[in-house]
Amino acid sequence: MRFTAISFAVVFATAANAHFQLQYPLPRGVFVQDQEPTFCDGYDSAVPNRTVFPLSNGLINLNSEHPQWTVGVIVSMQQDPTSFGDFNSSSGFQYVVPYFQQNGEGKYCFPIDLAQAGFSGIQDGANVTIQVIFDGGDGELYQCADLTLSANVTVPSSATSCTNVTSTSPSGPTPTGVSGARKEMVTMSGLVAVVLGSLALFH
Repeated sequence: MRFTAISFAVVFATAANAHFQLQYPLPRGVFVQDQEPTFCDGYDSAVPNRTVFPLSNGLINLNSEHPQWTVGVIVSMQQDPTSFGDFNSSSGFQYVVPYFQQNGEGKYCFPIDLAQAGFSGIQDGANVTIQVIFDGGDGELYQCADLTLSANVTVPSSATSCTNVTSTSPSGPTPTGVSGARKEMVTMSGLVAVVLGSLALFH
């Protein structure tokens, strides 16, 4: 019984400390673990050295520390978005990648095509900011990247060292974040897997 209690303590400690890091495009600043549950990982202002990013056929590369996660990407056409409200339209967040789920830890990449988003202001030469919203089951985490869009650049080869996500089918995107029901499902499925693995160690 003592080992079981320890196992559950390890599970919850692991879940509470797991995070993700945006690899490409470059985030606004150095990863700050304690700030990641806040807007743009605690970076409230756009950077002057924006990443020149493909208008079409772009790529997001991130490192996941969760065995199962949900992710989506929103965009702002404001020159210096400083709050979640700057990523809103009249109908809610402006999603350029609807929420989808993925299993696995490590570096993963998935496509993003800003030209196909259909939002006014997304065009060659535009300055935009994307915010990646990541949920590993223990709450939403955020990182931002400030971009200058270009029809003449492609994703650098250095950014493609990752596992391709083969399906980006949305799993019930909502205008304000991951739904409570889906959060619960992600949390419980990931928790059960880790608990069973932990209990097996003491069997």
